[in-house]
Amino acid sequence: MHPSAQTPVRATDKLKTLKKMRENWELYTLLLIPFAYVLIFHYIPMTGLIIAFKNYNVVQGIFHSKWVGLAHFERFFNSYDFWNVLKNTLTLSVYNLVVGFPAPIILALCINYLPGERFKKLLQMTTYAPHFISVVVIAGILVQLLSREGLVNNLIVLLGGQRVNLMGIPEYFQSIYVFSGVWQQAGWGSIIYLAALSGIDPQLHEAARMDGASKLRRIWHIDIPGILPTIVILLIMDIGRIMNVGFQKVLLLQNPLNVSASEVIDTYVYKVGLISGMPNFSYAAAIGLFKSLIGVILIVAVNRIARKVNNTSLW
Repeated sequence: MHPSAQTPVRATDKLKTLKKMRENWELYTLLLIPFAYVLIFHYIPMTGLIIAFKNYNVVQGIFHSKWVGLAHFERFFNSYDFWNVLKNTLTLSVYNLVVGFPAPIILALCINYLPGERFKKLLQMTTYAPHFISVVVIAGILVQLLSREGLVNNLIVLLGGQRVNLMGIPEYFQSIYVFSGVWQQAGWGSIIYLAALSGIDPQLHEAARMDGASKLRRIWHIDIPGILPTIVILLIMDIGRIMNVGFQKVLLLQNPLNVSASEVIDTYVYKVGLISGMPNFSYAAAIGLFKSLIGVILIVAVNRIARKVNNTSLW
């Protein structure tokens, strides 16, 4: 088609769009509220990232502080703790992803095949409940259960063993963190998968049952392919957050004995960049920007791979 012939078509489409916007102006007005929220609280604050490249001074302000370029990034990369905190962050994140990501999928599949509706609802409510418990309360429960005088050690002594300071052994920290997170979040995470399972055509299961397929076969050939797009989308999002391991919970479970395994980037920033004798906001901002860049690179790369392999992606 000649370019001149496309112009009237585009003009007509624009007029139709404007007409629809005028007819539904109330909906677009409501849309302005979340748009303004995202703009004010998520995009405008990004201008503060400039302090990662400056020697920020409260008196001089963001735009008048001395420019130092990549000095704060170099300081972080050359610091004695860099490789340790990076290793701990990645190890904890990957461990949490490997164990925690499949847990809600497995739970949703199990709940989906329960025979009784009442028991199914009771189990759903029971598994959802831990999500609403505060992280502070969860950490307090773990410390009380796993301390030398806690319930777990009392059971060990009762069985003839010796008391062990479980919270003070670095090798145990990651497992304690990950499996307590699975207990707290698996039920809540299964909601999305249960919703996806409800959208699978029941006739597929009826046909499979008539052909003599077992439940495991139906799960493998019907349910998993049916929820695979949801799995891929959530996996991409989780990999994009791989550098964020949950600052609050790590800090609450951390102590001087397990710090070698529990010191992650977030807690390092909190201690060195914010609450040290001389807080360095620029240093903390530089480390935060480094984390964000890694997250963006990962989510773009995984999204591209998912689009090529499974034709499913975020964009």
